[in-house]
Amino acid sequence: MTKVLIIESNTPAMNAVGGIACGGFLRTILGLRPATEVLVASPYGGKLRDQLFHEVDGVIFSGSGVAWSTDAPEAAALRSAMEVAFAAERPVWGSCNGLQLAAVVLGGSVGASPKGHEVGLALDLALTEQGERHAMMSGRSGKFAVPCVHRDEVQRLPEGAVLLAANDHSQVQAMVYEKDGVDFWGTQYHPELSASEVGGYLNRGIFEDQRHMQHDLMAADFDPEAASRLGAPEGALSLEMRARELLNWLDHVEAKRAA
Repeated sequence: MTKVLIIESNTPAMNAVGGIACGGFLRTILGLRPATEVLVASPYGGKLRDQLFHEVDGVIFSGSGVAWSTDAPEAAALRSAMEVAFAAERPVWGSCNGLQLAAVVLGGSVGASPKGHEVGLALDLALTEQGERHAMMSGRSGKFAVPCVHRDEVQRLPEGAVLLAANDHSQVQAMVYEKDGVDFWGTQYHPELSASEVGGYLNRGIFEDQRHMQHDLMAADFDPEAASRLGAPEGALSLEMRARELLNWLDHVEAKRAA
């Protein structure tokens, strides 16, 4: 049985009031791959045992709603956890904050997007030439859309990272880093989240300007017309399609486990 560790990247205080960042991963992974054994750990709740990362087949770093960027002093616990995951030479996945975290740990840089929040769907995502050939993007073609919500973005790729997808809002929407024992795949968008889950975030005051999308986001998972109004291609928000990259990563983890 494949065993995956999810790193919860919100703080315990946020978790206590329902701000659990790893929920989308639990629902998506257990919904599509119910045989997967999933563990959850929170570096913000205390230092994790290094051995924990050797006891699993893959590690996921979730998104996060914290106020600070992944290069801030407050994020030191998360950076440390990712460094240990890389040292254990396990396949690592990162969504949103997880992607930004990897960029910082591996020597790149992050910052707030000059275009503001990208909320609802990341639209008109397009593969690079490398993305068209990489296993992470298997099943993707043309322009596609995936649920997203972010303020920060990767602004400089780490040396040796490979860009797989981009759009007009953020030039780094998907990347991999596969060298020196590090096996990282990640996206700025959220393949683990449904459109309705993103819609639920719009009740927060910081998303006042995006609240007009909430009704369609809450319906888009099952209403093709609502999805179309948001700009999603037909079928883009089905569970199997919006989670494509994450499923490809799980296949990658299973293949490495079996090797």
